[in-house]
Amino acid sequence: MQSASFFLKYKLQHVFFWLLVFGLWFYLRYQDYTTQSIAAQITFMKVADLAAMVYLTNYYLIPKLLYKKKYALFIPFFILMILASSLLKIYAGGAITGHPVSLNFSNDLKLKIYENVISDFFLVAAGAAFKLVFDYLKMQQRLVEIAKENAETELNFLKSQINPHFLFNSLNSVYFLINKDNAEARAALHKFSEMLRYQLYEANGEKIPVEKEIVYLKDYVDLQQLRKDEKYSVQFNCGAEVKGFLIEPLLLIPFVENAFKHISHHPDNTNFVKLDMTSHNGTVFFAIENSKEKGRPITEKSGGIGLANVKRRLELLYPGKHELDIDETDNKFSVKLKLQTS
Repeated sequence: MQSASFFLKYKLQHVFFWLLVFGLWFYLRYQDYTTQSIAAQITFMKVADLAAMVYLTNYYLIPKLLYKKKYALFIPFFILMILASSLLKIYAGGAITGHPVSLNFSNDLKLKIYENVISDFFLVAAGAAFKLVFDYLKMQQRLVEIAKENAETELNFLKSQINPHFLFNSLNSVYFLINKDNAEARAALHKFSEMLRYQLYEANGEKIPVEKEIVYLKDYVDLQQLRKDEKYSVQFNCGAEVKGFLIEPLLLIPFVENAFKHISHHPDNTNFVKLDMTSHNGTVFFAIENSKEKGRPITEKSGGIGLANVKRRLELLYPGKHELDIDETDNKFSVKLKLQTS
């Protein structure tokens, strides 16, 4: 309801703005026409055309071409849009006033082109300038938020940090205390040690190779499988093409932790966690689902704090480059994430 209210308010602001433009334009130019009816039609046509060009520029040309540095496409498209719109308005205006415009370049036609092309260019450019300024301010705000969150994360990490050398030496001691015949216990401790090393030393950078993140996820899944019996089915399917790009560290693990935390415990039916990762044309597809029990009480708020944090991280680190879909039914909880990595 809150998002719907914001959406409605946002759209109403646009409507009020263009109504204001229409009223001001009509007041300043209605004397140029024989009747107020004709003046209103001409004004509506021009304002509607201007709004269409502003939205096309701000919501398509700028994000799809300008921000992606496709200047060779942006400039011709922008100029052609202005010219085509101006010519259509000239002939439409002639039809409304009953004074069709001839195809030859008379002084009257030159004046109309000058009035439409030049004014449209600067008005649409002004709208684009506002878009660029707002996007820049939003980006600066996002950078400040990221810096603040990184500082808080680092502070919390320093507060809770144990001397890594002492910790790893202790783990090595425990490893050699385990009987050599107990290969499973030794392998589990080794995986845990590698996961801890990854978190302490490798996950502090901005981005890491996706291959390392996958190894970390697999180690976590393997450790979780040790706690389950034959009534639990755990699948981890990762395509061979998921490689060769960077990703934010520890971005996906909250989804996996959540799946194992809230997996069902049916005595007669199969309990499952299924994880799939694929990649195609610079986009990685991550999906995980787990069985759950109908009516089982959950001590956390919906989704848990881990999911809330990862949603926020996605908004800050991958703005406009991710699609997150979380779905919950009586018997299943699923997460689907589409992430642009290039």
